[in-house]
Amino acid sequence: MIRQFVGIGTVVALAGLTGCSSGVAPSKTATGAGTGALIGGAGGAVVGSNSSMGTGTGLVGGAAAGALIGGIVGMVQDAKDRREQDRLAQERAYQQELAKKRAEEAKLKAAMEEELAIAEGFRISDIELADAKKKLEMASDRLKKLRDERAAALAKKKELDEAHEKTLSTEAEIARLEEELARLKGEETPARKAAEAPAPAAAKPGI
Repeated sequence: MIRQFVGIGTVVALAGLTGCSSGVAPSKTATGAGTGALIGGAGGAVVGSNSSMGTGTGLVGGAAAGALIGGIVGMVQDAKDRREQDRLAQERAYQQELAKKRAEEAKLKAAMEEELAIAEGFRISDIELADAKKKLEMASDRLKKLRDERAAALAKKKELDEAHEKTLSTEAEIARLEEELARLKGEETPARKAAEAPAPAAAKPGI
């Protein structure tokens, strides 16, 4: 009988490890049962060696109890995983259906707008269309003239500013050259003449 329990415990323990060695991911139930059997067997062996049960009996009992508890925990986890997968699958299906519905609604709306535009086009006369084109042409010409007028005014302002700047720089260069040439000729420079010139007399009151 002890050998039978040992064999059962070994099979249960190896069941959780088979998926890893075969390359197939084991279920949480099998993994939990195998891990529980190994841990329970080790604990049972320790307890059995310290009691009257004996090491073999403790090993079998611990493995069976561990496999049972681990299997239950694994089953609960498997159930949670399946529920989560089902929820995600339903969410994906809902999003796909919603996207499909929105695409169909957009297509239907575009078709209705096109039909309304066609119906309205039948009610437009050639005279009305020609009048609208003429108004557009006149408005475009008016806009062009206003833009040209604005650009011309801005160009005149820029030209005036450039003329003032060039005048100031030219006058500064003239003054510099006059000073330089007067100094080279030994003549009195314009700046010195201006400094030595007498100040104008103040006007007397009553005159």
